[in-house]
Amino acid sequence: MYALLFVSVWGCGVHHGGPLTEAAKADAPTLTVQAVPTTVYRPRSLDALHRARLRSLRHAESEVVEWEPVEVLAPDVEDRHTLAQLARMTGNAYASPGKKNWYEIDPAWNISFPFGWEDASEGFRGHVFLSADNSTVILSIKGTTLQGPTSKKDKYNDNLMFSCCCARVDFSWVFSTVCDCFSGHWTCDNTCLSNALIEDSLFYSVGINLVSNLTTLYPDANVWLIGHSLGGALASLLGTTFGLPAVAFESPGERLAAHRLHLPLPPPSNFSGLPISPVTHVYHTADPIPQGVCTGFGSPCASAGYALETHCHMGKTILYDTVGKLGWKVDIRKHPIKEVILNVLEIEEEWEEGRDVPLAAEELDCIVSFVVILGVYCD
Repeated sequence: MYALLFVSVWGCGVHHGGPLTEAAKADAPTLTVQAVPTTVYRPRSLDALHRARLRSLRHAESEVVEWEPVEVLAPDVEDRHTLAQLARMTGNAYASPGKKNWYEIDPAWNISFPFGWEDASEGFRGHVFLSADNSTVILSIKGTTLQGPTSKKDKYNDNLMFSCCCARVDFSWVFSTVCDCFSGHWTCDNTCLSNALIEDSLFYSVGINLVSNLTTLYPDANVWLIGHSLGGALASLLGTTFGLPAVAFESPGERLAAHRLHLPLPPPSNFSGLPISPVTHVYHTADPIPQGVCTGFGSPCASAGYALETHCHMGKTILYDTVGKLGWKVDIRKHPIKEVILNVLEIEEEWEEGRDVPLAAEELDCIVSFVVILGVYCD
């Protein structure tokens, strides 16, 4: 489906301010989003990776996937302006150009292509931002919309990936779980969840096709993936699959989702033993969703029908201490990307000594547990 959509929209990129002539391209501003050389690990064969994943899922058999280190240009996540610009592009995944909720970005990124907007019921949507010289392509994936045509599919994907067990958050869900995976005695049938996650209509599978098209269309470009919340988790999972740099803002923990997807992971770091995933998570301490604490019978997430219970992230994490530095309270209203852009990333604040961006680090103390009991964190 998305292969056809991509072909149909790729010739109609939007330059916000009129057509971009060849002369204009030559005079286009230099990129203000900073990049740094980074080594990522890519599967030597994507076909082999997909084959190994399906073999693990269907037959519980392992198959070795060969990974190779590749040096690419990745976003400079230590640069405040770069993070703020990526967050603005992430916010624009929720909007159409020219609308009041469209964030202005640097002129160097005035060419964008929408995807997933033709069918109002499709949840996997956003924009592709293209530098004037085609050297850098940024795929921005929309997160969860609470109300609107995509909200039903958004919630379904959220609860499949981030619930401990079938979004069974309280006894009222006994007859209304995400899928028929509850196996009794407060345990969860992960095989059922894995089967549900590989359906062609689910967002990870849709994203595989979309990223494949994008890398085919721009084989020599630096391709980055970004997203907020659900969109950030998808950017992380897809970035890890393809070996593409990804930046995820305020996303729930996706380590458990990678396990349920039977996703082969890059080789482990010599330092931590964790897979070397090309992902940087960015979130703050007043947002309960990436911390996995918007849970329990009385939480706003459960009341709205969401079981966002996971909190372990892949890759590295940049954690802004908005509770300690700014005196914020933990509040679901601090989750929207607008809060992150205007009140975290774009304020002048020394978050750590001599740093206006906290240092990215692996979540070494986060352990995923696959034994699930109602009311207990699964990771």
